[in-house]
Amino acid sequence: MAPGTVGTLWAWLSYLALQQWLPPQHMGMLIAASTVVGWWACTTTARNMAVADPGSIVWDEVVAFWLVLWLAMPMGWWGQLVAFGLFRFFDAAKPGPVGWADSLFKGFGWRGGWGILWDDFVAAFCTLLVIAVWRFL
Repeated sequence: MAPGTVGTLWAWLSYLALQQWLPPQHMGMLIAASTVVGWWACTTTARNMAVADPGSIVWDEVVAFWLVLWLAMPMGWWGQLVAFGLFRFFDAAKPGPVGWADSLFKGFGWRGGWGILWDDFVAAFCTLLVIAVWRFL
């Protein structure tokens, strides 16, 4: 199983556990803090591994899928499964805006660390857009 898929599954499971103890506004604060800490961690890890976007970093999937669940919940199991599938599609295939986001910030330093996270946030946005259209119809 690909590391990104494992990271997204972990995000799903951990979100379901965390929401038992954290009200929505605290979950939002956790996502924001995790983004800032993740930016630093992704920057540092990529630099130390000497790889611009290491596939072994999955924090980007975790934070982005937490964002999807936080904004789309409540959903039943099937809705969550659809959200998981959509996010994995957008993250792996990188169609349109996700591919653009993936190419926007490359390299090392703060730009590279942000780039590791950025394409996953755009994949999360695309996922949320599809869910919004699905709910509207």
